[in-house]
Amino acid sequence: MFKTLREDIDSVLARDPAARSRLEVLLCYPGLHAVLFHRLAHALWSRGWRLTARLISQLSRFLTGIEIHPGAKIGRRLFIDHGMGVVIGETAEIGDNVTLYQGVTLGGISLDKGKRHPTIEDDVVIGAGAAVLGPFRVGRGARIGSNAVVLREVPPGATMVGVPARMVGPRPVRERERSAFPAYGTEPGELPDPVVQAIERLSARIAELEDRLERLCGGHVEGGTDAADAAVPRRARGCS
Repeated sequence: MFKTLREDIDSVLARDPAARSRLEVLLCYPGLHAVLFHRLAHALWSRGWRLTARLISQLSRFLTGIEIHPGAKIGRRLFIDHGMGVVIGETAEIGDNVTLYQGVTLGGISLDKGKRHPTIEDDVVIGAGAAVLGPFRVGRGARIGSNAVVLREVPPGATMVGVPARMVGPRPVRERERSAFPAYGTEPGELPDPVVQAIERLSARIAELEDRLERLCGGHVEGGTDAADAAVPRRARGCS
């Protein structure tokens, strides 16, 4: 138990530059408190003490602002930074070295009593306000940008942004990112908006087509049309 607690505290120190000592983390980090409460609640839940487990999880929610269902399965060194508003559903599964920021929801979209919440693999970072909804996997090392809404499986190492979330760049999982990772699932200059990029490509294509049309219309008049045809206004022939 003490080894697990030490790991949890050290994971906060490694991933939060604002943390200055183990004592500060132990006393002042609600994300750590919520994880500790959950470990107790989950142990009781697994042994059939369901109501007691739910009461402990509700107490944790009241004290920390973080709601973790006691049925959720959480791996080692989960770091919930700030934490207020985080919701983790009953059938959610979280691997090792995962980071969640405030307002994250790991939720379900059906009333099925079976698996209805996501499985988050190791080394995933989920940014503030993001929602991951449904019984699918978020692959190892993936990053979910702030306020993204993820509704389908995420490949390992992918970066997802937007509503609904779109993949903007699969990348290899770098060893150094286990301790030095981009906060909120983002990295400066790395996350272009796919919609904006698509609009820019369409605008460039339209400009190119308009230029070609202008040249074609000009060539039609200058290339030896008869006098009657040349007398027809260009706009009437479909040329601007």
